[in-house]
Formats: sequence, structure tokens, C-alpha cells
Amino acid sequence: MMKKSLVSVIMPAYNAAGFIAESIRSVQQQTHSNWELLVIDDASHDATSKITEGFKAEDDRIKLHVLPTNQGAGFARNIGIKAATGDFISFLDADDLWKPQKLEKQLKLMQEEQVRVCYGSYELMNEDGESINKQIKALKTLTFSKLKKANYIGNLTGIYDARSLGKIYCPLIRKRQDWGLWLLAVRKAGGAKGIEEPLAIYRERRGSISQNKTEMLQYNYKVYREVLKYSAVKSLFWMVLFLWEQLFVKQKQKVSLHK
Repeated sequence: MMKKSLVSVIMPAYNAAGFIAESIRSVQQQTHSNWELLVIDDASHDATSKITEGFKAEDDRIKLHVLPTNQGAGFARNIGIKAATGDFISFLDADDLWKPQKLEKQLKLMQEEQVRVCYGSYELMNEDGESINKQIKALKTLTFSKLKKANYIGNLTGIYDARSLGKIYCPLIRKRQDWGLWLLAVRKAGGAKGIEEPLAIYRERRGSISQNKTEMLQYNYKVYREVLKYSAVKSLFWMVLFLWEQLFVKQKQKVSLHK
């Protein structure tokens, strides 16, 4: 039954030569082996494609798409989603890692509890791959209303049932498009469930654009206005809720690794 389900893994990559081999191996090490990995090289000018080609030559579950110009992670993910043939669609960036039982545990939960969107906790490491002894704890359950207040789904842990929900694509905004995708998925699914055990490891990059708070707020507004199609007034209302949630509520999800 679920063991035979094909999972499509979407991996956008841009100048990821220093990390992508380890990320691909973390997919290959999955205890659920029925997957396809779609690597979308977003016009890298390093050895990203060459490294991926090496894995592809030895593992026919790996596919490579090379974009002629850089379009951003959301566009690249959508290329992968369009090409995906799996029953389930999941995501892993080319510098992050999965734990070996990530897919197996999520598919088991989704089968047993009839869940169509699933996510999990994840650990944090620095750019050099060293643990910083912190993790982002997943909420056990997630409603659409709660997700509108802040993004509680780590994209590297998210998976959705494409058989029942259909293919759900990233909104075409340059940033925060992963949050937009999960908002659309959770709204359609009627909720989501989380696994509290860490399923993946997120690499915190130095100088990450996510540290630019002003830009983040601008794209958050775009999510409300352009993705959810809210009025300007309603979007501003939700922005206030977001700021409160982000500053005083969501921060509690970041805890010691062994807590």
C-alpha cells in the first residue's frame, strides 16, 4: 500500500556545488526507497549540474533540469512540480539534509490518520554543517488560520498528497513562496499534522537574505495580497497578527536540540 507510493522530491539548486552531494545522498539513504529526485539547476555557474550528473548516471531515480536563466527558487520548484510523477510531493533544498526515516515516518502517519499535508521538526546546523544544538519544534496540528499568522511548516519537511489535492504550485513571488504554497495546500486539505521528532537538518547560511527583516515583511504582505487575494485593509490586519505571532509566539518553537 503506502510503501509502494512514489514520492517526488523537488530540489531547486543554485551554485550549490559545495553542498548538493550531501543533500542528494540524504535522499538516497531514505528507508522509503520509492522516490524520484528532480534537481532543478537554476542557472548555476559552478559545478552543481556536473555533480548531479554524476549521481544521475548511477541512480536512475535522479533527474536533472537545467534552467537557462536564474528565475528563483519558487520558479525552479514549479518546474519540478510540473515534471513530478509521484503520488506525494516533497521538497528539499540543495544545502539541507533529510534524516533516513523522514519519508517513511511521514507516509505512515499520512496513511494511518488520513492526513493530506504533513511536516515535522528539524534541527539547525551552521554553514559548515556543524550542529548548533537547536531545533525548530513542529506543532502537532496546524490549521489554515494558524498558518496565516506565521509559517509553521519548514519547507524541507513538508509533504503533500498530490493524488487527492492535485498539484499545488508555488506562487510566483521571489521570496516567501514556500509559505504561499503551504497556505494553499493546508487550506485545500483542511489542516495539517506535524511530527515532533526532527526529520531533517536545515543549514543556516551566512548572510542569508532571510535575515533582511524589511524585505521579509514586504513579501509577507505580497502573500496576503497576491496569494490569498485579501484586500489591502485585510492584508494589513493580518500583517499585525503576523508580527505578534512571529515576535512573541513562534519564537517558542526554537528550543534546545535535546529538549
